[in-house]
Amino acid sequence: MITKQGIKRFWGFVIKEFYHIFRDKRTMVVLFGMPLAQLLLFGFVVSTEIKDVKIAVLDYSKDNVTRNLTQKIISSGYFKVEEYLFSSSQIETVFKKGNIKEVIVFEAGFAEKLNKLGTAHMQILTDASEANSASMVSNYTSAIVMDYVKKLNANVTTPMQIVPEVRMLFNERLESVYMFVPGIMAMILILISALLTSISIVREKELGTMEVLLASPLRPIQIIIGKVMPYVFMSIINAVVIIAVGALVFGMPVKGSILLLFAECILYIILSLSLGIFISTVAKSQQMAMLMSMFMLMLPTILLSGFIFPIANMPVILQVISNIMPPRWFIVIIKNIMLKGVGFYFIWFETLILMVMTCVFVFLSYKKFKIRLV
Repeated sequence: MITKQGIKRFWGFVIKEFYHIFRDKRTMVVLFGMPLAQLLLFGFVVSTEIKDVKIAVLDYSKDNVTRNLTQKIISSGYFKVEEYLFSSSQIETVFKKGNIKEVIVFEAGFAEKLNKLGTAHMQILTDASEANSASMVSNYTSAIVMDYVKKLNANVTTPMQIVPEVRMLFNERLESVYMFVPGIMAMILILISALLTSISIVREKELGTMEVLLASPLRPIQIIIGKVMPYVFMSIINAVVIIAVGALVFGMPVKGSILLLFAECILYIILSLSLGIFISTVAKSQQMAMLMSMFMLMLPTILLSGFIFPIANMPVILQVISNIMPPRWFIVIIKNIMLKGVGFYFIWFETLILMVMTCVFVFLSYKKFKIRLV
């Protein structure tokens, strides 16, 4: 039978549990910090609109109509002209550089054909290595052109027509797998390399066996390298499997150098391992290492790397934060090699960023291990 004294004891126990939760900062972060952070991230990142898309214009006509139409596209607020091209031979190069997402081509004698024949043609060439963004960019451009034609026909007796011919480059069929294979590779490699490495080393410290290992004839750096070497090989195997399955099952092309592709994968794996070692120096338990890895790696990889959501659509502060996300640069490298067939000349900057990040994490990890374990 429930007595008044029993109820009092029960509520005393419940209040005590509240006190325990409020005193534990990690629990409070999980309960309130992570949901709030996820809400803010998804709220700002998930966007179906485009803005400030960098485009190039190749105008063979250079007449009033093409200039007015170009100005209308710019003034819409969705597009920003980065370059004016002089020949079609420049189109592939500007796309390979990675900044330009669309090239608009006006045929020669555009205004003359529009006035005399009632029809003029233009091309909308879009970088479809990001299929969703490419569709939105081409649809927005076509809608602006149609609106311009509608207003143009309001003042004439004979209707005129501008025909936009849309062409998707590097992914003509808009295959979503072309977007997911590089993103999944970036996520799997960093999670396996960083998460498992950090947990493995923290487990040794928790069990007290790290001190035993450090007392052995092996040097500390040899112990750390020995701990991470298996994950290097497993991550390389994973990279090979992902590329093979993407090519053989889903038809994902590899237009660039295979050697360059694997060299970039190994660099990214080494970066991920150094990040995992750094996490292990900060985390005090396996649970904390796992929580830090999941919070620092999985969500940012999905949201802030350009894997699913275009970085250009994000607020400026999130674009800045995305610059310190290794997957962002790795995905750019992989897409450029696999889809565009570029050489090292076009990806040297992204490669340099990954190398700098690797050196930073290796240095920080070495300093931390020296302080805490040696």
